[in-house]
Amino acid sequence: VQLQASGGGLVQPGGSLRLSCAASGSIARINVMGWYRQTPGKQRNLVAAITSGGITSYADSVKGRSTLSRDNANNTVYLQVNSLKAEDTAVYYCYTNARRNGYLRPQDYWGQGTLVTVSS
Repeated sequence: VQLQASGGGLVQPGGSLRLSCAASGSIARINVMGWYRQTPGKQRNLVAAITSGGITSYADSVKGRSTLSRDNANNTVYLQVNSLKAEDTAVYYCYTNARRNGYLRPQDYWGQGTLVTVSS
């Protein structure tokens, strides 16, 4: 399973960002798909995720100013974060827990990461 992320870059405080992530490969089922973020010296933390049933979860730090949506037909998720703050600066990683065709158990997969810098 490959994850292709797009978006990110330099954004001004108070602005918005939109990240997208498309999963491809021989996918039988996607259980969860979403985004994590990480800053230097810190652990990778959940930003937002969505289950196959459409249940979303958000980190407290972005709740109320973020929306995670998905396009099931294209195995793609979109993360919109508004009212960006300097503390949103991080490398954002796309994530999925998915089962490949011919395999019994799902696995975790990660994208390469995209840097988001919130600065004026």
